[in-house]
Amino acid sequence: MTKTYATSTNHIGGRVILLFLLFLLALYQFNKMGVMGLTAICLLPAVTIFVFLALKHQNALFWYVFFMNYFVMGLQRYGYIPLQVTIVTVLPQVLLIIALIIHPRKSKNSLGTPMLFAILLWTTYLIIQVFNETCGLPLSIPNWLTNLNFFSFYFILAHILISKIINTPENIMRFIRLWAIFSLVATYWAWRQKTFGWDQTEWRWLMSGASRTHLIGGSIRYFSFFSEAANFGCNMGASAALFYILALTSKLKKDKLLFWITGIACTYSFFASGTRSGLVCFMVGIFLYIFLAKSAKLTAIVLISSGIFIFTMAFTELGEGNMQIRRMRSAFNTNDASLSVRDLNKQALKKYLQDAPFGMGINIDENRIPRFNKFKVVQDTSNDSTYVFFWQRTGIVGVYVFATMNIIILLGGCLIAFFRLKNKACRGIASGLCCGFLGIQAGGYANHILMQYPNLILFYGGMAIVYLLPAIESDYIAYEERKVTEIEEKKRLKQEKREKSRIKTWLSWK
Repeated sequence: MTKTYATSTNHIGGRVILLFLLFLLALYQFNKMGVMGLTAICLLPAVTIFVFLALKHQNALFWYVFFMNYFVMGLQRYGYIPLQVTIVTVLPQVLLIIALIIHPRKSKNSLGTPMLFAILLWTTYLIIQVFNETCGLPLSIPNWLTNLNFFSFYFILAHILISKIINTPENIMRFIRLWAIFSLVATYWAWRQKTFGWDQTEWRWLMSGASRTHLIGGSIRYFSFFSEAANFGCNMGASAALFYILALTSKLKKDKLLFWITGIACTYSFFASGTRSGLVCFMVGIFLYIFLAKSAKLTAIVLISSGIFIFTMAFTELGEGNMQIRRMRSAFNTNDASLSVRDLNKQALKKYLQDAPFGMGINIDENRIPRFNKFKVVQDTSNDSTYVFFWQRTGIVGVYVFATMNIIILLGGCLIAFFRLKNKACRGIASGLCCGFLGIQAGGYANHILMQYPNLILFYGGMAIVYLLPAIESDYIAYEERKVTEIEEKKRLKQEKREKSRIKTWLSWK
């Protein structure tokens, strides 16, 4: 008893000493750095608890990352995140990788997929970029590492985290359902903007320069809580294709209803965004599904309905009074002014980059390019496309490597959906994610949105799900059958309860 009491006293004494030391450190930081230093020390216990819980509860940390990835731009716009975006999104992902190393998970799937090979191919090219001396400027290792992380590390994180954490049927469906719910929230926010107007924070953001691209010739482009309207529209267009496909192939009625509603909501959203690329993202995704569906009837329906839609948009003036429809119709106008400006920008870049097959490089401080250096023009030229963005920095060779990475990822996923999966719902998930991925790629070709939140973890993470589906298809079939059985059992119990109620009513009446 005495020994136990002594041990307890020692623990309490140790905690008191630790708290006293933290108090002294807080006072020192306050004296040296003011309130910020004091705040940093006061947050240490909370950060320590967060790290401890994160290492212990990997699933919970992943869903935090998933949530923040989707809403971080909106939260930052309203000032709810005073820290850098990467601190609240990327650092938790790194923490998840550490947690997986400390507590590795057993899983049926392997990381050694064509997708990982493709990402490593792109990463290798970016590593070699450290030797790029095109601009003739001093090498900046910090800039090279920052760009290497931003341009490739995020892809690796998405692949590993999805493959190792979202590797059960329950988690896959949770991933997709949350994506649907988040899309509905984004749609509501766009509807609120359109119906009631922008709030003070959104007006302030528009007046700081965003109005130039969101208030165009009488057309208003709504952006929800995304970084801007193009990102919102492309995301919603690709997501609409995904959810319509899931609605067609899901076996569970509740999921079917959710996915139909989400598909319709996303369609409303990409029209509200006024982003022509959103329409292209949707159509590209749907057309790919024609080949993956293995259904002549569905192919005929999609082709006929698409033909009618394209004819209506391209050759009639139906709905011209609506600014969003009018904006979308301009996607079929080859003489559109903004498209011509983009073509002029590409021609100018082609002239300057013809002697730079490896681009300006990602190993320099772009802000320090001298005015007399011809690559200053390259840096200042607007990049309205993720592919143009990489063309500027990694050259035509880099664009080919980046495109090759995406083609390998997509082609491998399509082969899995077409040949390897037998279950209808599983094949629907794989097909829908492949179609959404192709859709967002089409958006990335026209707009600089591939690397923006929340697209990377959604669409590249979605392709990681496609690659793990063959390993867990049997588990998914068992999960689906269990859910169907549960639904039938609930129906049976409700029916029994209803019949008992009727009998009780009849006996009381008799």
